[in-house]
Amino acid sequence: MRGNGLWAQLRRPPGGRDARIMLLAQGVDRTGSGVWAAASVLYFTYVCGMDAGRLGLLLGVGAVAGIVGSPLAGRAAERLPVRGLLIGCHLLRVATMGLLLVVDHFAALLLSVALTCLAERGAKTLEMLFATRIAGERRATYQALFRSVANGGYAVGTGFAAIGLAVGSTTAYRALIVANALSYLLAAALIRRTAEPAGRGLVAAVPSPAQEAAGGGPAAVPSPWRDRGYLLFVLLDLPMCLDDSVLNVGLPLWLIHHTGAPHAVVPAFLTVNTVLVVVLQLRVSAWAENPRGATTAVGWYGLTLLASCALIALSTGGGPLTASLVLLAAAALVTLAELMRSVSSWELAVSLAPPRAKASYLGVAGMSQSVQKSVGPMLLTGVVMAAGPAGWLALGAASTGLAAVQRRASLRRLAALEASAGAAAGASAAAVVG
Repeated sequence: MRGNGLWAQLRRPPGGRDARIMLLAQGVDRTGSGVWAAASVLYFTYVCGMDAGRLGLLLGVGAVAGIVGSPLAGRAAERLPVRGLLIGCHLLRVATMGLLLVVDHFAALLLSVALTCLAERGAKTLEMLFATRIAGERRATYQALFRSVANGGYAVGTGFAAIGLAVGSTTAYRALIVANALSYLLAAALIRRTAEPAGRGLVAAVPSPAQEAAGGGPAAVPSPWRDRGYLLFVLLDLPMCLDDSVLNVGLPLWLIHHTGAPHAVVPAFLTVNTVLVVVLQLRVSAWAENPRGATTAVGWYGLTLLASCALIALSTGGGPLTASLVLLAAAALVTLAELMRSVSSWELAVSLAPPRAKASYLGVAGMSQSVQKSVGPMLLTGVVMAAGPAGWLALGAASTGLAAVQRRASLRRLAALEASAGAAAGASAAAVVG
């Protein structure tokens, strides 16, 4: 078992040398992102002097740009090298971080944040595609390794940010921005050492043997925007990402406004999350090493999130110690749900996409997390928490029901894709024989 542990897997990840370099680049990237995530709101407030209204607009525009970034990157990856596009995304983030150091006009800051978020979401989609191509059938294991590396890097980044925030000077804030930009530059340099993964381009541009025998040209490239079955998967995947908002928004605000637990417990939520992701991600990923396993993980996601929401609803009934323990247990369950969602969403996004246009399909699938980051906090604060404990129970029940729908819909689509692939193989074999 030790040979299959985290460190052993990191030394020999699925995809070999290029995967190892990419994981290192992703760890460096997430370290810088952790620095900026911890400092950005305070920087715009205290250094740039923004009020709450302008800060909200800034973050909202950034969120919308992030939503657009995923499908744009996926579409571009159908025609251009993934490696070059990913390097370009990192270099664009270097430039936008540098822009923050030399401008103070709100319009310029708005442009900088929008481009940063667009490049960030585009980079994540391209990383997903890169990993899918180099890791192949073992992409769930790669995803688990990435999640462990990303969480570790993010934790290190927030630790660095804490030092700068403790100093609190304008120079310290600017140093954090420079550190973030340098992390993107180093990530780009590392990715430059990898080779372009196989599978580039529009595979559908090559006619199949059956088409050649029939005298036909290449098949039309399917569009994810016209694929109702895949769009249904993406739509149902939106609530499957709510664990992120529950952990980062719902739990802290509920503790502060609805329980007697001390505020010092709030940082422990992220600590629990980070530790469990690093320790358990590989084990959980074993459940989703194939599409059928991923659908099973989706079902467990709904039940786990329901249990977490039930604990949050019950946390108001005890004293400070009881509330603290109950909410920490809820954070652990939310993390387990996150672990199952992270591997199942990726596996199904890949498996449910037609082989001829995976890049553009993955770009559309990548929108779910961006949309959730925009809508999730408002849903929790404006609807769930406003309804009190009943709101949490309703959220858990709805998540369980939607997870069941997602599971059934995914199984139906998998069966249809398998039947289509079997029919195509039979037609090709017949054409070759003929």
